[in-house]
Amino acid sequence: MIEGNVSTNRVASNLQPFGAASVGEAPERDDALVSAVVGAVELTGAHTGSVFLLSGDHRSLVVAASCGTPPSLLSGWRRIPVNSRLPVAEAYRCGRMVHLAGAEETMRRFPQLSVALPYPFGSASVPVRAGERTFGTMAVVWTAKPDGTGLSRAQRRRLRSAADRLGTTLAGLRARGAFGEYDERTLPVVVPLPSTPVIRVGLFDWNLDTGALTADDELCAIFGMPPREFDGRAATLATMIEPADLPGFRSAARAAVQERHVLAHCLRIRDGRGGHHTVELWGRMPESPDCLEASAHLVGAVLDSGSRMAAVAAIERLADGFFALSPDGRLAYANHSLENLLRVRLDELLGRRPWDVLPWLADPVYEDRYRAALVSQHPVSFLVRRPPDTWLVFSLHPGAQGMTGWAAPVRQPVPAETGPGAILTEGGPPASWSPPPAAPRVGSLYRVLTLGSALTEAVTAHEVFEAVAEQLLPAFGGQKLAIAVVEERRLRLLDQRGYSKRFLARFEGTPLHARLPVTDALTSGAPLFVESREELLETYPWIRVSPSNSWAFLPLIASNRPVGVCLLGFDDVHRFPDEERGVLTALGGLIAQALERARLYDAEFALARGLQNALLPHRLPTLPGLGVTGRYLPATRGMDIGGDWYDVIPTGDEVALIVGDVEGHNVAAAAAMGQLRSAVRAFATAGHRPSDVVANTNRLHMDLDPALLASCCYARLHPRSGVVRIVRAGHLPPLLRLPDGQAEILDVPGGPLLGIDAAAHFPESELRLVPGSVLALYTDGLIERRDSDIGSDVDRLRASLARMGGGRLEDLADALLRDACRSADRADDIALLLTERAGSGPSQ
Repeated sequence: MIEGNVSTNRVASNLQPFGAASVGEAPERDDALVSAVVGAVELTGAHTGSVFLLSGDHRSLVVAASCGTPPSLLSGWRRIPVNSRLPVAEAYRCGRMVHLAGAEETMRRFPQLSVALPYPFGSASVPVRAGERTFGTMAVVWTAKPDGTGLSRAQRRRLRSAADRLGTTLAGLRARGAFGEYDERTLPVVVPLPSTPVIRVGLFDWNLDTGALTADDELCAIFGMPPREFDGRAATLATMIEPADLPGFRSAARAAVQERHVLAHCLRIRDGRGGHHTVELWGRMPESPDCLEASAHLVGAVLDSGSRMAAVAAIERLADGFFALSPDGRLAYANHSLENLLRVRLDELLGRRPWDVLPWLADPVYEDRYRAALVSQHPVSFLVRRPPDTWLVFSLHPGAQGMTGWAAPVRQPVPAETGPGAILTEGGPPASWSPPPAAPRVGSLYRVLTLGSALTEAVTAHEVFEAVAEQLLPAFGGQKLAIAVVEERRLRLLDQRGYSKRFLARFEGTPLHARLPVTDALTSGAPLFVESREELLETYPWIRVSPSNSWAFLPLIASNRPVGVCLLGFDDVHRFPDEERGVLTALGGLIAQALERARLYDAEFALARGLQNALLPHRLPTLPGLGVTGRYLPATRGMDIGGDWYDVIPTGDEVALIVGDVEGHNVAAAAAMGQLRSAVRAFATAGHRPSDVVANTNRLHMDLDPALLASCCYARLHPRSGVVRIVRAGHLPPLLRLPDGQAEILDVPGGPLLGIDAAAHFPESELRLVPGSVLALYTDGLIERRDSDIGSDVDRLRASLARMGGGRLEDLADALLRDACRSADRADDIALLLTERAGSGPSQ
């Protein structure tokens, strides 16, 4: 192992002249990534494979290695937020493979991804881990199959094994300190798909004085001779050469030796079946002037392109344009007919993307056609209008190593309404397809969709900030984020991440007319992108610069009104290409709309919360012979307010106990709750019977033309005798815990909900509480659970009441609430009122 490491390090050191070390370079890690990603493609038959590693801040999954994916496609998906709705992130979070057989399953499970990449393909993402540590995700993409099936069980098992092996290797490297640092600045390893060489090359060393010739196995194969049968003499190979070519070859070889220049000559090799194929022989004199024997040597290579040279010659004779694109869309080959067809010189096209060179191909829809063929690996044909009025048909045929295409003039009239990029259909004229005016590159649309989706789920202003921080920072590689809102023509900090509070405190209360980047961006309505400190100080020489090197100042404007400003900061110098600027500008509009909506919600919430706090009892009365305690807990989602309430009302020798629930979670629910609570208090203190209190409250609720229904459970208790009379109006049954620890559901009859029928009857039930008994009144938020029926929920509360009782009444109330709060996503609020008749049971 030590020798192997030394050898690896020596090789890595020797390779340094071929390029400067990238940030976080680790040769052993890179070798493991290359081996894993190439192996994953070969094991699954995919056309693309990638490995994503967790960034240092644990917020992003960053492309570490890719096979078969062109660099042009990597840019939009370079960083994927860990909490995003993408298969790669989902596999990382859940620790399981995410297998999507084709476009239909992808649309069903990840609709935003399908909108951003509307091409037919299948994919599988599997976590890369070792033990409890997850390093990232391995993903493969393949051409969607006609039958809709994805990877077989065996292929999925092999993919998981490959990911586990990589995880084990990375864990070992980390333990030895050989993993290196990894973050967004680390350059990804991009390797092409393995392929069969298109040209065979054989090497030789020829002693012209003795005729001895040293040849490798490939050269013997080119001459059609088994390597073990070659006797090491040039004359033996000469018998395989077309006799007519030998004199000219010998003459060229002698001239190369005498004049010490490179030998370049074509030879025809006989194939033993009466045919031949042409090869190229290249040789040179060794650079050893002090060696007398060097003048008698030629070293070089024989190149066999097979029939490919003839194929190229044949393509050059065709009238239609033929071309080849590398995986990243650059023109690798074009025949001269294409040059005439496009009316541009080939030297201007070769090595460049056609849509970057030709203005009439610059519409993003044409690049999207190329991307569709590349991702789906299905042929694509479409129409292009070459100015002034010539229509061309383009056809792209993708493969593992790139793409072949042809272009030709359209021979039939093209409908006048046909738009750019019209897709060709079989058996009829072109189908018109009008693209959006500024279609973004791959990945950009997904950013907008992802943040838009996250913002729809954000309710409060601080939830908006959290959604923006979780999406924007990892997606664009930023480290700092701050959002300030406009209040009375001044900026107030809403929230920040990455900045020091002391630094931002200096800008609190900044007036909008101040001469600062944040205010200039907001008042002008145009985003401001600053790529360096020098650029910032050139415009704002008086400003105190934050510990960043690049900034994006995004104005947040909704309904033509300034809402706030979003500041995105980068620790390193960050360049903002045009596409990124466009995406950030679009995201600024989404953030502004969400923030405006959230601030309106916050204002309504503050009003409703104040109303609710004013109506709920802040202190329960002290009652002789009774222990009473109440609890209220808002929901964990939604408005966090509602119509649940409880109250304890002394009425002479008795005490009225009530728990109620108004439907809804808004200001209207809180207002209705206040009306009902006041009505119950008025009727109870007037001495009405329990059934009359509820009936009168129901009639009053109906007279007020209620938009919301309500339920309640009302009880009148005599502390000395223990007699309690109970009335239910569409509410859950009360519970009773006996001194011996048994608990039961009080199955007392009930009437309808309040607000349904003004003439409704509400039956009254009477029972006696023995000393030490605990009566529990509650709302449904205390018991309801997803995928469970109400009967089971009530019985579960009964069992909890029996199990948790026996101590202080306050402790019992807290324990019941803790049990209900195990779910982090409660859709309803909770009201609980516990009443104990003094005795041998728990005391307050």
